[in-house]
Amino acid sequence: MNLPTALTIGRIATTPLIAALPFFPSATARHWAFILFLVAVNTDWVDGWLARTRKQETDFGRMLDPLADKLLLVGTFAPMYWLARSMPFDTPVGTFGLPLWVVVVVLGREVTMTWFRQYASRRGVVILSNWPAKWKTSVTGFWQGAAYCWFWVATMAAESGWAPADYRVARLTLGSIGLLAMTVGVGLTIYSAVIYVLDYRRVLGKPPAAEG
Repeated sequence: MNLPTALTIGRIATTPLIAALPFFPSATARHWAFILFLVAVNTDWVDGWLARTRKQETDFGRMLDPLADKLLLVGTFAPMYWLARSMPFDTPVGTFGLPLWVVVVVLGREVTMTWFRQYASRRGVVILSNWPAKWKTSVTGFWQGAAYCWFWVATMAAESGWAPADYRVARLTLGSIGLLAMTVGVGLTIYSAVIYVLDYRRVLGKPPAAEG
């Protein structure tokens, strides 16, 4: 096993902690969830960079990397949806939670594209990542990070007895980043899926490639 693959496996192994820790009503637990999320997001970039620069790209690594990304996405959206009910983003233009339809759109897109890639692969067509999808991944990372940081800060403020004015700058900054990233991320999620379908619509109805 090479280093890039080990980092990917480590990212998969930490995802259950990243998903579970925010459900503990403790600033310490939510702080660690935020730290582990940052580590996971950065190792996603590092393992890809190492695999390319060291020429250690493998079929196993190519299979694991998107799986790790999808598990992290699902693992973070569960606590984000639940905790946003009681700790919504606070912005200069109002408070915003995480609507169910947004969760359905983001996760539904991932499920659909996973199926579409497999469908195309069985017909000898490899679907390459497009630029909206790459930007979608980056923007969604800011959205997830802002949410996790906000859950930690809001919990710490509640435990410390802070008044809203005591952490107004942090509250509005995290809320604004989260709302902006959520809006752009959802837009790119839909746009990238439409581009994929338009670019690879020729695959639909195509018979599977002959084996052997």
